[in-house]
Amino acid sequence: MQSVSLFYQDGRSDKVYRVELLPSGDGFVVNFAYGRRGSALNSGTKTSHPVAFGVARNIFDRLVAEKMNKGYREVGAAVPSYNVAKVENTGVLPQLLNPVSDTEVESLLEDNSFLLQQKLDGKRLMLRKEDGVVTGINRRGVACGLPESILRSARALPGDYLIDGEIIGETYHAFDLIEHRGSLRGRGFKDRVVALLNLLASGQAQAMHFVAPIHGTPMKRRMFESWREEGQEGVVFKRSAAPYIPGRPASGGDQLKFKFVATASVVVTGVNGKRSVRLGLHDGQCLVPAGNVTIPVGREIPKAGDFIEVRYLYAFPESGSLFQPVYLGVRDDITLKECSTAQLKFKTELEPA
Repeated sequence: MQSVSLFYQDGRSDKVYRVELLPSGDGFVVNFAYGRRGSALNSGTKTSHPVAFGVARNIFDRLVAEKMNKGYREVGAAVPSYNVAKVENTGVLPQLLNPVSDTEVESLLEDNSFLLQQKLDGKRLMLRKEDGVVTGINRRGVACGLPESILRSARALPGDYLIDGEIIGETYHAFDLIEHRGSLRGRGFKDRVVALLNLLASGQAQAMHFVAPIHGTPMKRRMFESWREEGQEGVVFKRSAAPYIPGRPASGGDQLKFKFVATASVVVTGVNGKRSVRLGLHDGQCLVPAGNVTIPVGREIPKAGDFIEVRYLYAFPESGSLFQPVYLGVRDDITLKECSTAQLKFKTELEPA
């Protein structure tokens, strides 16, 4: 195995990038992990299948040279404050939620069979502990690295488990428990979340926070309005008796989401001058233009073909272009199918005409 860890720092950025050349089957693969210092590292591979050592070594050397030319510097064989997971598909997939409209929110607030949770603006990540080994798993089922603070907290909890939640910086926000002393998928959400609270309370898990469910119409309304006024991302509604089913229902479902702000996953179709990239969305048959977004100074400019997340005010019905888009970051946990025009919220849905 060969590996190198690089860092990049300036007035606005503090990033790490790790490259590894590893034996795999009859050949070798080149994997990488990157991200901000103190947050979960995104993982990927430069080799879709094992290749000869000479080929892998050339890929490894070119990737390191490319990063060094961009200002990265070597810090040794490891970055001690990070755990970089082996790039592998775990086969473990999360439950995904369908969005609801403003009119549907009203009935969900009134329905006491649905509990309310805050939707945080983090990275969706499942946390698995198995035989003492802790692994982060993204929404595509791929193993991801974790900050050391979260690893320590996860190890402090007893037994094996599988938790669903999202990560913000060096804190893991847990909102569901899928496995603990066996599978809990068939049990109702209310039972699972009680078991989750008990598990988190049983150890010194300082970097893991419990996302509390809210019940009862008066309290649901109060928290809903409070989070909206604070500019939070949104809320989720979960039926208290609903089981945990991986994947996304074709429509509706017992777990639903509502965003206070509009965001979209889009494809970078090209790079313009002055730190701007062109955006595209899939309409079921081909990519259609969705405007442009500026990449802030200090952030790495994504490449054509990358999936990125943007926040925007609304989309124009005539063109589908996004109005006042703001770049949020690269997404390595989604597919092209998810970068669809079906995500868009148009001006008539958000503001008076």
